[in-house]
Amino acid sequence: MQIERHANSGLGSAAGWVLYLGALSLIAVLLPASAFDARHTHYWVALGSIGVWRYSLGAVHFARAMLFLHWRFPRLRRAASAQDQGTDGAPPIYLLITSYRIDTATSAKVYRAALREARHWRGPATIVASIVEMADERLIKLLWQQCAPPEHVQLRIVRIAGTGKRDALAQGFRAISRDMPAADAVVAVIDGDTVLDPEVLARSASLFPVMPTVGALTTNEFCAVQGSATMRQWHRLRFAQRHLNMCSMALSRRVLTLTGRMSMFRACIVTDPEFIRDVQSDRLDHWRLGRFRFLTGDDKSSWFSLMRLGWETGYVPDASITTVEHPPDRSFVRASRKLMFRWYGNSLRQNSRAMRLGWRRLGGFTTYVLLDQRISMWTSLLGLSVAVWGSVLHGPALLMAYALWIGVSRLLLTALLRFSGHPVGAAFPPLLYYNQIVGSLTKIKVSFHLDQQSWTRQDNRLVRDLDPWQARFNRWSSPALTAASMSVFAALVVSLI
Repeated sequence: MQIERHANSGLGSAAGWVLYLGALSLIAVLLPASAFDARHTHYWVALGSIGVWRYSLGAVHFARAMLFLHWRFPRLRRAASAQDQGTDGAPPIYLLITSYRIDTATSAKVYRAALREARHWRGPATIVASIVEMADERLIKLLWQQCAPPEHVQLRIVRIAGTGKRDALAQGFRAISRDMPAADAVVAVIDGDTVLDPEVLARSASLFPVMPTVGALTTNEFCAVQGSATMRQWHRLRFAQRHLNMCSMALSRRVLTLTGRMSMFRACIVTDPEFIRDVQSDRLDHWRLGRFRFLTGDDKSSWFSLMRLGWETGYVPDASITTVEHPPDRSFVRASRKLMFRWYGNSLRQNSRAMRLGWRRLGGFTTYVLLDQRISMWTSLLGLSVAVWGSVLHGPALLMAYALWIGVSRLLLTALLRFSGHPVGAAFPPLLYYNQIVGSLTKIKVSFHLDQQSWTRQDNRLVRDLDPWQARFNRWSSPALTAASMSVFAALVVSLI
């Protein structure tokens, strides 16, 4: 399986840009002058106010990201390089890889990359494979024999029942704990579909000595998508946005998630029984839905555990991984909605309890970002809602003007994403708007259905043993509250126009 991260095809080609710019030009030519009639001033004031509110936070994130990339992080890298030159070896490292129902070609790529990085590590390296199926064990042992690793590299296989990734992580952490790792040891937690890029371990681990208050780091991420051209562009857009947001939050050493695909921890953290318990048995007590465990979102659980234990979290922009993405459905719309439902559910289940940690623990900017997660699902819909209602009252010219504004503004946002260093395609502007609208609707649904969780690859769902009354109450109250909230939102939009 060959991984090509920067290949452009279809919507990412020059023809795609010509088509997009031509569509914008056509809207501009056809736009009637009545769209800017003085009678519509209140309409543009409403849209402008919403835009200033939403784009101001985006501008702050971008400025912070550039500050981190071009000022703060280079200083950290120089300090880490200077300290590394004064040492003869590297600390012990563990590579914990969790695999379940990953195709053979992907698994081979993942373990070959892990073995390559372990061979190049200057200290003791142990690969801990937390697996379920015998076929994975045979594959790993075969690759191990072919690689013929040096003496400083060891392999440990942990077999578990197929009860989920959280159990796989917990058993792997306990296996590492039994080694009683050294105080400076580090642990790279790697998904079974994550291919390590060269030097990712060395670049990440070297930062721990110069950041003693940081308990874990996550890395830059690229993708190889086994899907349609639109799905490939959508994933690339997501990772470009992720990179800039991670850089922004890293300026405060408060990245909001320790990505499950690959993050590196101090060994003293992953061997802490309290941390292991947080990852394996995380749960939420909800005022309406009752108590339920977290099926997905182990990366959010690990982040919350570190915040609660008083650690900071960081980001390594010059160390990268490549994830092999298998969309859960052939249809782009169905696949993207399934993925967003899982991702946003993980974030929103985490949000309320993270806020309770307080701004002194989280920091002012992180607290504001978490608060914005709650309201952005509504404010992101305001522009479209005002445009549609305004066109009903004053004619379609207003809706055309709004479409032109969306096209131009998303083109500018796409231009800014080039600063991420990730490939940018002509599908990015419409996909940015797709994420805004469909993503907001998904977040609203998730916020009232927090107990609904599922894995996309295994299609496992959370099954709760509820008494009949609680089950009926949850089944009816969630859609009722969703409809009531949407009705209040619609009434507010009408009052704006």
